[in-house]
Amino acid sequence: MPLVRRTLTLVAATVALVLVATSPATADPGPAPTSMASMGDSITRGFNACGWYVDCTARSFSTGSYTSVNSHYLRIRSVNSGINGRNYNVGETGAKSADMPGQADAAVSRGAQYVTILIGANDACTSSESTMTPVGTYRANLDNALGRLKAGLPNARVLLISVPDIHRLWAVGRTSSSARLAWSLFGICQSMLANPTSTAQADVDRRNRVRQRVIDFNGQLAQACAAYGSNCRFDGNAVFGYQFTLGQLSSWDYFHPNTTGQQVLASVSYPAGFNW
Repeated sequence: MPLVRRTLTLVAATVALVLVATSPATADPGPAPTSMASMGDSITRGFNACGWYVDCTARSFSTGSYTSVNSHYLRIRSVNSGINGRNYNVGETGAKSADMPGQADAAVSRGAQYVTILIGANDACTSSESTMTPVGTYRANLDNALGRLKAGLPNARVLLISVPDIHRLWAVGRTSSSARLAWSLFGICQSMLANPTSTAQADVDRRNRVRQRVIDFNGQLAQACAAYGSNCRFDGNAVFGYQFTLGQLSSWDYFHPNTTGQQVLASVSYPAGFNW
């Protein structure tokens, strides 16, 4: 092998080893926390996971205490009992990225050592495509919230969870008359779910644009986390890429995760984060 090629090969191998060694997925997450807070919207609140149009925070994938969900909180408690009872859900049903700074302040006030953030579904799932949150606004709201967390909780670990693929929501529910009825009756995510059986090009293009907005949000989550520093992890689109089924959604609205859906969300997002 010529000297130049051999040298380049050795350099490439060295770089690869460095990248593997410093990858957030393999870096030491530090000690398991003794307190945590979950920021987000109705998904974080466990909405519709236990009753008709109510928050079910015990079944939250993040801070919930319901055994079968096996939330982040319960997984951490199994290795550090010091977190017992210090699981704070500061999310809000209906929240958008604009609500994250206020939720960050709430997490700071509770002295959380670990914070999960899942936000963006309501920024894309709106009454129409034109009312979706612009990507730049989403990023500004996220940076504001992360800045408050970093200032108030400089040593806390932060997990940014990718926004689920709402295009898949349409794909798994469009053939269900019950899902279509719920989406129409309650005006759910009309930016994506309007005219669910239509194959007209205009509707196909609209759905693709809404999905792209979610992809763009997730790109901003990844960038914001990288800018935050070593105490932040992004799930690498693990949640976005998960191929959920209709049976994992609430049969009351065919939008929010049911108990099984919350359990799956916990099992997908936790290993993609700090994984204590």
